[in-house]
Amino acid sequence: MINSLHDNAVGLLKRLIATQSFSKEEDEVASIIEDFFEKLGIHSYRRGNNVWVKNLKFDPDKPTVLLNSHHDTVRPNSGYTRDPFKPEVIDGKLFGLGSNDAGGPLVSLIATFLHFYSRTDLQYNLIIAATAEEEISGTGGIESIWSSLTPIDFAIVGEPTLCNIATAEKGLMVLDCVAKGKPGHAAREEGINSIYLALPDIEWFRTYRYPKSSVALGDMKMSVTIINSGNQHNVVPAECRFTVDVRVTDAYTLEEALEIIKQHVKCEVTPRSLRMRSSGIATDHPLVLAANKLGFTQYGSPTTSDQAMIPVPSVKMGPGDSARSHSADEFIYVKEIEDGITSYVSLLTEIIL
Repeated sequence: MINSLHDNAVGLLKRLIATQSFSKEEDEVASIIEDFFEKLGIHSYRRGNNVWVKNLKFDPDKPTVLLNSHHDTVRPNSGYTRDPFKPEVIDGKLFGLGSNDAGGPLVSLIATFLHFYSRTDLQYNLIIAATAEEEISGTGGIESIWSSLTPIDFAIVGEPTLCNIATAEKGLMVLDCVAKGKPGHAAREEGINSIYLALPDIEWFRTYRYPKSSVALGDMKMSVTIINSGNQHNVVPAECRFTVDVRVTDAYTLEEALEIIKQHVKCEVTPRSLRMRSSGIATDHPLVLAANKLGFTQYGSPTTSDQAMIPVPSVKMGPGDSARSHSADEFIYVKEIEDGITSYVSLLTEIIL
């Protein structure tokens, strides 16, 4: 059974790789996934570029588990040495854009869903959603269909984690900061240099340590990632703009972290959004207890995914390696897809509600 599901999953992944699916341009891939289910006689639902299906014996009186992964990709970087849209298996590696992030986890979850699709003895319902815009944290992805899904009790989010289980995930807050000075001629003692005004704030972001640390996620992390100021060598710049990447743990809400930042810096601080919250699951949740029984490695993830948009208990896991994500000549081992299906099936089978 697993071998058949694996072969179908690899075949589907090859079709997905061969079809461009940049964020906000996923319509063709969404149609491929729709067609895949329809050919199996499974009715699918679609909104925008998001596609979801329910198990055959769906019972509204039972709890519902969501299986979710994304089908959009980043654009290939300049380091590619092969065609990013040509799926090729070489030495057990399936190459292609999106093969690892997150095509492998997605098709493994689809195979897992098919394994349970017709079962009549499940303690829970299953919904699988293949969603859009994850790579840009867009509003047209999982959160755009959340109200259309049957109330979800908990979720498994498919991302490349070497099939380890992320039981917690840091949130993300991106800040646009502006230090404002006064222009003047660089040759004279004129103006107020905005770069010099920005430096103490930049240093604060580099060195500040939040008092509270998370048991699951450790310390928060802040990184200044972009700086822009001035356009002439002989003019004191009036503005220095910089961007800060803030990885927030469950020890603070985004609002609390933002307030602390505003109390300590003098520049203007504007968050791009307060949507990407930290997420996690209780240690005594049935999903975690099942993972414990199976001996799955568990960890807190520093990276952000659609798990941040899912307002119910969730874990993140899947085949592939996060270190390969967005890399040139991206690939996933074909064997990893089989291992992913086996891991998902084992976890769902072991859950006791």
